[in-house]
Amino acid sequence: MKRFYKQAGVVPADAGHGVALDGRLVKTPAKRDLIVPSLTLAAALAAEWEAQQGEIRREAMPLMRLAGATIDRSAVEREAVVRQVAHYAGTDLVCYWATHPPALTARQQAVWQPLIEWAIERYGAPIAVTAGVIPASQPAASLAAFTTAVAAHNDYELTALNAATTACGSLVIALALLEGRLDAAEAFAAAQLDESFQIEAWGEDKEQAERRAALAAEITAASRFVSLVRG
Repeated sequence: MKRFYKQAGVVPADAGHGVALDGRLVKTPAKRDLIVPSLTLAAALAAEWEAQQGEIRREAMPLMRLAGATIDRSAVEREAVVRQVAHYAGTDLVCYWATHPPALTARQQAVWQPLIEWAIERYGAPIAVTAGVIPASQPAASLAAFTTAVAAHNDYELTALNAATTACGSLVIALALLEGRLDAAEAFAAAQLDESFQIEAWGEDKEQAERRAALAAEITAASRFVSLVRG
């Protein structure tokens, strides 16, 4: 789609701050008004629209995608999104450690064990760790605690948590990101620990590099989205 507007900006709205193109409110994919609670987020969304030159490239507008997902899904199907995100606690990446080589196991110990201990202390949720691909059954009380932790986030934070959890394959890492225990680069490194270890030994092909760059961008966008929502 070609750029059809002269200027993007922020306009006052009853429920917060609207994002407008030539004075007309932007619509989400489901045709709802793009009104957000934070002025800093609204300004960043307007900046994404203003940055589009010639062709509008939606893939270059991660904040718009997350805001639209919040208004169209998290706010409308909140319980389903909470269940979807909390489900990761049953098969969290940080619970599946390698049996070899020792160097990889040591790296997992150094990076993942502190996150596991943080989650146990923060949420009162003991986590069972296993070696290899043998399934680890998590305590029902821990799964319930993680569900409560997910549900405690507002709709906008929930969208970011969903995006980060999916990109990381780990609810523990995503929660640590939203709570400031990890920054975006650290969250990516923790989530990609195994693959990075293999790349160090065997190298990285173009497709793999592009996929990892996309995951890093998704985690960064989720982190920035939360910061803007919180103002």
